[in-house]
Amino acid sequence: MTATPLRVGLIGYGLAGSVFHAPLIAATEGLALDTVVTSQPERQQQARTEFPDVRIAATAEELFGRADDLDLIVVASPNKTHVPLATAALKAGLPVVVDKPVAGTAAEARELAALAEERGLLLSVFQNRRWDNDFLTLRRLLADGELGDAWRFESRFERWRPQLKGGWRESGDPAEIGGLLYDLGSHVVDQALVLFGPVTEVYAESDVRRPGAEADDDTFIALTHASGVRSHLYVSATTAQLGPRFRVLGSRAGYVKYGLDPQEAALREGSRPGSTADWGAEDESLWGRVGSGESPLTGGGTPVPTLPGDYPAYYAAVAAALRGAGPNPVTALEAAAALDVLEAARRSARDKVTVTL
Repeated sequence: MTATPLRVGLIGYGLAGSVFHAPLIAATEGLALDTVVTSQPERQQQARTEFPDVRIAATAEELFGRADDLDLIVVASPNKTHVPLATAALKAGLPVVVDKPVAGTAAEARELAALAEERGLLLSVFQNRRWDNDFLTLRRLLADGELGDAWRFESRFERWRPQLKGGWRESGDPAEIGGLLYDLGSHVVDQALVLFGPVTEVYAESDVRRPGAEADDDTFIALTHASGVRSHLYVSATTAQLGPRFRVLGSRAGYVKYGLDPQEAALREGSRPGSTADWGAEDESLWGRVGSGESPLTGGGTPVPTLPGDYPAYYAAVAAALRGAGPNPVTALEAAAALDVLEAARRSARDKVTVTL
């Protein structure tokens, strides 16, 4: 017999809620998108159009008022609300998924983790880019020893957005937890920690480039891992010429990969996981190359098929964890370790020092 689907309440229907969480929840066997929380009439209508069976709540309090009807809460609202909403959900007796960054500080993340443990509830953080196509491919290359001993990891999440969009993500108010360091930086730091382990030193440079901007829009982070690997991470909205997404140098060979995983673009365009047999696959022309002694741009190295990206795997793992059939895919303590690095990077850039962890 098929188990009854777990009922999910989704708080927030902006970019994160409508493009990422709602489609992925709806596509996951064993989960059902029960309720969307948004106070904006146009977003309420959008949710009803995209998911005709969904219920709408105007406030989180309304949602928590019927906690007995739900099995999981997903917090996809603005960053400053993550901690209070996750806390309220846990105190209501509900497991929680929180979009990144889970909190503004590592201390807050650890407090949330302690509360979840005390209540015996799942608390997971949506670090979806662990399931990017290039990241999955790189993990396999490293595990297979194709690069030898890794020496340097370069990761770029760069964009060309010279005009401000406005909104809380670009706000200079510290309470909003805006800026690229905590936005895209949450992804690149998490990936570096997963690949190469704990960090001992952090150096960062952070700038506000665009006229009228208040929060960082061009940031570089250098990490020294306890393993000896050095990670050089770039996040920017002001990059007129984009660099490789990954350049990884090892004792035997290097891996260079251009272009972003196609899943976000597909989700933005309205495609849904499972709608096509080739979800997450990319064209052969975008495959990265492994080689030594030559540039991939002049034909050096061997093309390596990119593994398909797999964002649906995150919520499949959450569903399994809730049923006691697998581990939490991304723990709050893992997210806290990334926040330790982000906080150190912010201090390094501000004080122009290298921070030891």
